[in-house]
Amino acid sequence: MNILLTGGTGYIGSHTAAILLELGHQVILLDNLSNSNSNVLAKLKTITGYQIPFVHSDVRDTQTLQDVLKSHDIKAVIHFAGLKAVGESTEQPITYYSNNIQGTISLLQAMQATSIKTLVFSSSATVYGEPHYLPLDEKHPTHATNPYGRSKLHIEEILSDVAQSDPEWRIISLRYFNPVGAHPSGLIGENPQGIPNNLMPYIAQVASRQRSQLNVFGNDYPTPDGTGIRDYIHIMDLASGHAAALDYLKMQSGYIAINLGTGQGYSVLEMVKAYEHACGHEIPYSIAPRRSGDIAICYANPALAYDLLNWQASYTLDAMCASTWKFQQMLHQNNTI
Repeated sequence: MNILLTGGTGYIGSHTAAILLELGHQVILLDNLSNSNSNVLAKLKTITGYQIPFVHSDVRDTQTLQDVLKSHDIKAVIHFAGLKAVGESTEQPITYYSNNIQGTISLLQAMQATSIKTLVFSSSATVYGEPHYLPLDEKHPTHATNPYGRSKLHIEEILSDVAQSDPEWRIISLRYFNPVGAHPSGLIGENPQGIPNNLMPYIAQVASRQRSQLNVFGNDYPTPDGTGIRDYIHIMDLASGHAAALDYLKMQSGYIAINLGTGQGYSVLEMVKAYEHACGHEIPYSIAPRRSGDIAICYANPALAYDLLNWQASYTLDAMCASTWKFQQMLHQNNTI
């Protein structure tokens, strides 16, 4: 099947491209390179043996999208393209709503014009907001607490409306928890531009001595070691979840939202300790005040993904840390940090 990946050179998109090619699909990547690098294409060729077609364009360019969908005989779309930093979204809400929501509408218009009605959407566990109970299942009330989360939630609502309007649409929103890790080759992984917003790439940069220490925001949460607990999922597990979603949509129309997580939570200090084991030396850290809006504990109930997609996470925390460290070392060796 020919599949378009918007945001395809990004962290999750590139790993999903590798998985899909391995399974025999053909992929086309579209990205504006605002938070990724075109050198990923050469790395993907090394990994897969394929020169993947790439379109340098913004997802809000509806005409280009329409042309790409037609010219590459696309049968399904995985929509990764979107801005994703919670803090930045509170400072630049218009930018986030334009990029994320307007971009999705642009994509839907292009898909509708070309009669392509199979879509997997990159959503987020942020749509749940403050947990009312744990683990979080898909029946949990949604209540996003920042512009980033609200953009994801609003897109989910749009997609649900679209599916209800026409029974030919087949749409899944995959609600990610916390993607970490890297491809086994060490060639691709999470390499954010500027200061990392997520824990694992920040720890990796401290481990490789690009940064002096990790700030742990709060050690007075009601958790065993006082630091926040999250559900971390290996990027290769997450990527395989997209392939499973496409298989499901071959048989099922309509709209559904499904969690992708492990069902296991780890604290910040547990993550630090696991990474120290992977890299072989201490990770300096200091305790800082809690950040506004952070919650104590968040982890998934992944049962629906198992029941409907026949998917479950398989990588351990040690594997997550080891693959991240391998990627970080290769970045350093290639002077691409």
